[in-house]
Amino acid sequence: MSNELILNNARIVTAEQIFVGSLHIQNGKIADLDTRRSVLPGAQDLCGDYLMPGLIELHTDNLERHMSPRPGVDWPSLSAAITHDAQVISSGITTVFDAVAIGDINPRSTRIVKLSPMLEALENAERHQLMRAEHRLHLRCEVVHPETLEVFERLSSHPHLSLVSIMDHSPGQRQFVNLDKYRTYYMGKYALNDKEMDELMARQIKNAQAHSARQRRAIATHCAVRKLPLASHDDATQAHVEESVALGMAIAEFPTTGEAASASHQKGLRVMMGAPNIIRGGSHSGNISASTLAAQGVLDILSSDYYPSSLLQAAMTLSGMEGYSLPRAINTVSKIPAQTVGLSDRGEIKPGLRADLIQVRMHHKHPIIRQIWRQGERVF
Repeated sequence: MSNELILNNARIVTAEQIFVGSLHIQNGKIADLDTRRSVLPGAQDLCGDYLMPGLIELHTDNLERHMSPRPGVDWPSLSAAITHDAQVISSGITTVFDAVAIGDINPRSTRIVKLSPMLEALENAERHQLMRAEHRLHLRCEVVHPETLEVFERLSSHPHLSLVSIMDHSPGQRQFVNLDKYRTYYMGKYALNDKEMDELMARQIKNAQAHSARQRRAIATHCAVRKLPLASHDDATQAHVEESVALGMAIAEFPTTGEAASASHQKGLRVMMGAPNIIRGGSHSGNISASTLAAQGVLDILSSDYYPSSLLQAAMTLSGMEGYSLPRAINTVSKIPAQTVGLSDRGEIKPGLRADLIQVRMHHKHPIIRQIWRQGERVF
C-alpha cells in the first residue's frame, strides 16, 4: 500500500461539487483536499482530468459469464475469476458485489453445480492476492427452486456475503405477468420446443405454489437477524412493493414499471436500474426505461448488470440529463450504493475515507479511465 501520494491538477468530483485542485493520500486514506494546485515537486500531475471515487457495483453476473463463455463451455474457475476481476477494475469498479444465483429457470442449467467452484475460485484468488478490486458476495435467491433455502442457509455465514436478493421467475409473476411473453422469452432464451416449454411452465407453477412464499419469508427473516441488506427483484405492482417493504427490503432491483419504481422510492427503498438501459435508451425486455425513472427523480442506483464498462459511461450520460449534475450522477454509482449496503468507509471523495479513486479523461462524450487507485495503491 502506498504510504503517501499527492494527486495534483485534477478536476475533483466530490459528492456535492467539482473543483480543480489537489488530493493528499496517506496510509491508504484521503488525508486532505485542497482547492489549490500543489506546488510540491513530488505531486503527480493529472493534467486536468477528472478524479472520481471508485465505483461500487452491487449486482453483476459477469463472473458467471466468464465461467461459461459459451453454451456447453466450462472455463477453468480461477482463470475466470481473474479475468472477471481484470474487466471489473479496468471499468473503474473498485468494490464489486459478485452476484451468484441460487436456483435457476433453465432445465438444462448447471448454475447449482458451478456455484461452489465460483466461490472457491474467488476465495483462492483473494487468498493469493490476485484480485485488484474488492470482491463481496451477493446471493440471488430464486425462491421457486426447491433447493434455494437449503443452499442459502449453507452459504449465509460466508464471510464475504454482503447482499441478498429475492427473485421469483415463475409464470404470471413480476416481470412476466403476461404468460404469452413468458413463453416467448424463455423459449427463445433456452431454445425450448413447445412440449419442453409446456413442461417448464407446469413445473415452475407447481414449484412456486410449493416453495415461493415459504422460502421468501424464511430468507427475509434470516437476513433481518443477520442484518444483511435485502433487495427485491423485478417488482411490478404496488402489491409487490408493499410486500417488499413488509419483508424489510432496502433495494428495489430493476422494477419493471413506473408504478413500482415510484412506490419503492416513496417507501424508502433505493431504486436500482441497469446502466446498459441508460446507454441503450431503454430496457432490452421492454420494461420501464431507466431514463424515464431518472426524469421522474426516482432513480437512485445504477448497476452494470451484464456489462461492467457501462457503469461509468451511464453515469456520465446521466450527468447530461436535466436535474443531474455530475456529482449527483456519480453518486448513483458510488456514494448511494455504499450507504445502502452499509459501507461507510468509501463511496465519495472525503477526508478520512478510503482512497479508492479513478482518473477519467473524456474523449468527446466517452469516459476513458487513465489510472485507478484502491486504498492508495495504484491497481490500473
